[in-house]
Order: sequence, then structure tokens, then C-alpha cells
Amino acid sequence: MAPSWLAELGMLDGRSATTHWKFAAELARRYPRIDVQADRIFVRDNDIATSAGVAAGIDLALALVADDLGSDIARQVAQGLLVYLQRSGGQTQFSTPMRAVALPPGPVRAVTDLIARDPAARHSVGDLARYVNVSVRHLTRLFTEETGLSPAEYAANTRFDLARAELEAGSSVSRAASGAGFAGAEALRRAFVARLGVSPSDYRRRFESEASA
Repeated sequence: MAPSWLAELGMLDGRSATTHWKFAAELARRYPRIDVQADRIFVRDNDIATSAGVAAGIDLALALVADDLGSDIARQVAQGLLVYLQRSGGQTQFSTPMRAVALPPGPVRAVTDLIARDPAARHSVGDLARYVNVSVRHLTRLFTEETGLSPAEYAANTRFDLARAELEAGSSVSRAASGAGFAGAEALRRAFVARLGVSPSDYRRRFESEASA
């Protein structure tokens, strides 16, 4: 369902909802009574569901089919639509490197390129600011304006995306944690539970079962 007209009618007041990340800030500003989940693929709040776009709408539709008719039917529908993998609503709308692609040349782009080259490095805000010869305060302001994230949040998201990609490729939890620069498997577990509500092991098993199906 389109969040804008639902919001205008007051049907989302006091509820959680999502929309395309480009418009999430505007939705939250215009309708402060809505709990806007800006980074979600889709959100279901009781009898109202919202998605982040056309592709996310397909994910939402498949989730509704699975609820009503079962996962086997949902997979058959996905095959008919030539959709490779059904994403859960808890997944983010985009990986952090995708956000960096559209950035204009400048200090923020230089820093995101540096992080992309070595996501597992420490990348303290001070080191990043020195790399582009600006103050920490100035870099943080530029990052917030251009990405909606602080430099530390951006680096953390990039490491998380790398670890998730490693798990999807079949790596062990320990290997994924090490390769992405996490302190250990427990640190990665905490990050997964906080962001997706599942452990890295459960995520990998879910991904493997959906991919094999």
C-alpha cells in the first residue's frame, strides 16, 4: 500500500511503516505520529502493510502468500515471477556500498571509497577526517548530509554487509566475523540480533534453505 495516502488519511498514526529510502525522511517530517522504519524492505503492522518500492512490494506479496497458503505455494509463485530469493521484511533496503555509488566527488566519496577498499580496517572517525584533511566535525556533518549516516555508522554498516555477504556465500560465522573486522563470532551475533532479529547461524541456514528451494 502507498504510505503517502495512508498517512494523509491518518491510517498510519501510531503505527510502524516504511517507504522508499529517498522519501523516508520527508514522510517522518510530515507525519510525526508515524514510526517510519526507513531501512526496512517492508513493514506489517496488524492489518496494514507498507513496502519500500516495487521490488519490495513483490517481497511483501510473497510474505502474505506464505502466511495464507504456506511457504511451498509462495516459492511456486516466486518461481513463476522469476524471483530468485524471497527477502524478509527485516532486511535492509540496500547495502551500504549501493548508497555510496550515487555520491558526488568530494571528501565523503573519498572516505566511502577508502572504506570499500578495506571494510575490515578500524576506520576511526579521526583517521578518516585526517585522510581527507578536514575536521571530525566537518566530516560528520558532510556524511550526515550526503548519506544520512555518521562516518562510524557507515563503516559499521559496511562491515555488517560484508559479513552478511560472507554468510550468504557459505562462510562460517567465525570466518565471516574475522573477514569483516568484527572482534569475534559473539560480536557478530550481537550485531545480527540487533539489526535483523536473528543469529548469524540462523540467517545462514535460512538463506541456504531459501536458495536451495
